[in-house]
Amino acid sequence: MNSTVNMTSATSDLLLLFFGVIAILMALTILGEVLRARQRIEPNNPVLETYMTRVHSWWGIVLLVGVALMTGRLAVIILFLFASFAALREFLTLTTKAQADHKSLALAFFAVLPLQYLFIWMDWEGLFTVFIPVYAFLLLPIVSALRGDANRYLIRVAETQWALMISVFCLSHVPALMTLSFNGIDDRSVLLIGFLVLVVQFGDLLEYFFGRRIGKTKIAPGLSPKTWEGLACGVGSAILIGALLNWITPFGVFGAMAMAGIASLVGMFGNLVFAAIKRDRGVKDWSHLIPGQGGFVDQLDSVIFAAPIFYHLTRYFWGS
Repeated sequence: MNSTVNMTSATSDLLLLFFGVIAILMALTILGEVLRARQRIEPNNPVLETYMTRVHSWWGIVLLVGVALMTGRLAVIILFLFASFAALREFLTLTTKAQADHKSLALAFFAVLPLQYLFIWMDWEGLFTVFIPVYAFLLLPIVSALRGDANRYLIRVAETQWALMISVFCLSHVPALMTLSFNGIDDRSVLLIGFLVLVVQFGDLLEYFFGRRIGKTKIAPGLSPKTWEGLACGVGSAILIGALLNWITPFGVFGAMAMAGIASLVGMFGNLVFAAIKRDRGVKDWSHLIPGQGGFVDQLDSVIFAAPIFYHLTRYFWGS
């Protein structure tokens, strides 16, 4: 009986959250259109157009993630498994490879990646938290070394391992939130995924908006247009959003504010890391999968960095 009540409560809260986000997206869309109407003299303002493109892509993301969350745990795991596959593919297209790495790359895609998500599905925390950084880290270099090609071996191995850590290990910690339980209630843990994605992604969106409007001091001038003013506004916005969404978390108001601020801040610095990688490789986007917004890694870079930190802090301070 209690399980049925909790499940019904979680479903109703998910629906309420979903429609709330839709309302926010409508407000952001209207804001962009109003600004467009006011800037008739400069109809193709690049900052405004990029902002609107991000809002439009967010409609698709919210609908996709929202449907998965309401469908159930398996749908969420499959969604993020697909996202990890796409992100890993994008990442590895920019890395150094040789014929000697073909077997290790095949293992990465068709063994390591699905096993990581299988362990999450089976709630094997002792495995999914160490499988890639320990076992895959040791196994894949052996497979490449057995082929006998030492040319740029360390670079090849390190880039493959980094790709797995970012695209699979870190990203898989989003659905891993569903393995957590709080005071014996674990079916509401799916709401934490919505909380994490919303505070990080809306923080990013508002950091971009305010950074281009009032930002003056660049964080890394040769790397990214991000500014300290924009970062402060973005993190501050994420904290406020976290406070408003505290009812779907076990954190309480101040805990939700702290977790939202930490996740947003880590995510924004993660965005800088990805900007450095793209600058090093001489590309603007990881791929062209999403029109005007690059690929999966471009969309998820902040969430990727924030996910494992958010997971472990939640488990340590609030998990039962």
